[in-house]
Amino acid sequence: MTPVLQVRGLCLSRGTRAILSGVDLAAGAGEIVALMGLSGSGKTTILRVLAGLERADAGEVTAPKSGMVFQFHFLFEHLSALDNVCLAPVHAHRVTRAAAESRARHLLDQLGVGHRATALPRELSGGEAQRVAIARALAVDPPLLLMDEPTASLDPARRNELGDVLKALAGEGRTLLLTSHDDDFVRDVATRVVVLADGRVVESGVPAQVLTDPQHEATRRLLQVERDALRTSRPR
Repeated sequence: MTPVLQVRGLCLSRGTRAILSGVDLAAGAGEIVALMGLSGSGKTTILRVLAGLERADAGEVTAPKSGMVFQFHFLFEHLSALDNVCLAPVHAHRVTRAAAESRARHLLDQLGVGHRATALPRELSGGEAQRVAIARALAVDPPLLLMDEPTASLDPARRNELGDVLKALAGEGRTLLLTSHDDDFVRDVATRVVVLADGRVVESGVPAQVLTDPQHEATRRLLQVERDALRTSRPR
């Protein structure tokens, strides 16, 4: 399989702290690749570099046009859902308003929030806001979709719905790269998981294998931390 995304030797430091220390990863068309690791392992920084929001100190990135869905959505509060989705095509890509609106309505309908097109972000539920954010990221038809902790604010039912959406996008041939602390979601949705620790890839493979029989101590530690967090969050 020819990679759509190829990252080699990615390094990035902030001051004297190394955030990424030679990251290598690749992803092909139709893959859903999940980046996992404890906080500070470099997951989100990789997405930010790929999205052009940060510049790496060293390394090589081969990637197509990408769209990014942020953890907290960052929809423009004064714009409707429809206008949020139309913004980049009209103002950054010089698409006509009519063409941008036609695609925006199609995307919102496809993601199940077409009936919320005129709603402002404050009028949307968390799940609805996330779908609008996904539509906004897809508005310029990027082959690569980047998502930072997409299940962070979702209940179990909404996580399942999101999983179906992501599988459908991958089925269209789109490449998805996401960060997640939710190992159940990763097992269900991702085609491959990449575990990071201290800015390096320490383990990768099929989620069912890596998350069931981890070979690296960092992966075992990550899964234990998540189990402990889940146990303490359950009502007594």
